[in-house]
Amino acid sequence: MGDFYDKLANRYSEIRPNYPPELFQFIASKTPVRDLAWDVGAGNGQAARSLAGMYKNVVATDISQKQLDLAPKLPNVRYQQTSPVSTIAEIEHNVAPQSSVDLITIAQAVHWFDLPKFYQQAKWVLKKPHGVIAAWCYTPAEFNQSVDSVFARFYIDAKPYWDPARYHLDDRYRSIEFPFMPVEGEDHTGPFKFKTERQMDLDSYFAYLRTWSGYQTAQKNGVELLTSNVIEDFERAWNEDGGGQKIGVFPIYLRIGKVGIPGSQVRKWLPG
Repeated sequence: MGDFYDKLANRYSEIRPNYPPELFQFIASKTPVRDLAWDVGAGNGQAARSLAGMYKNVVATDISQKQLDLAPKLPNVRYQQTSPVSTIAEIEHNVAPQSSVDLITIAQAVHWFDLPKFYQQAKWVLKKPHGVIAAWCYTPAEFNQSVDSVFARFYIDAKPYWDPARYHLDDRYRSIEFPFMPVEGEDHTGPFKFKTERQMDLDSYFAYLRTWSGYQTAQKNGVELLTSNVIEDFERAWNEDGGGQKIGVFPIYLRIGKVGIPGSQVRKWLPG
């Protein structure tokens, strides 16, 4: 996905939603120490910016240097480009030593990872037994019944062009591999639901849809998903109540766990 995010770095930074303070407050409340956080797949620093206000130091990594170049420059955040497949030695050199990280976050990205390898690295670098890992995704914006109905038809047309990893977003991270123990005060690893909001006009909504990897893949295959008929349907629905700016609500789904004691048996906790 590196080439895709390089190509759309500026538009991605301008259009994609930010994450709410409540999400970070919940995550931070589960980490006993707040010395070092590692934000993986940091993109343009949306999560790193919030982590910087809660953790002494943050390392934010991504395979796209163009995305990192757009991230906010903060005194306690170090941005680091990494290779798509990092070794433990590279993790130690580029991120942190073994058992030194209090929190790992992955925002809207873990479904793209080689999960067995990544989780091995996460367990190596997290403090034992209370180092926390938090991975979340958001699903498409919800506006009102009319706009959402048109979007549902558009989404069905887009499905053939999604990477299979997209299934985990549709499933709200419920069945994604997550071999960690519940954090203190919880009896499962989620998903826990949050939400974020973004004000959009119709043009910015179209711009958001065009940043989707599925939309870009369709274009590469000579297919335009936002046809004139689809655009007209969106315009009709959007303007039904007067048009202009609307608040889009993005549901967020969080999986969170702790590494536990090395050598102990860890079950794959899923919500009951």
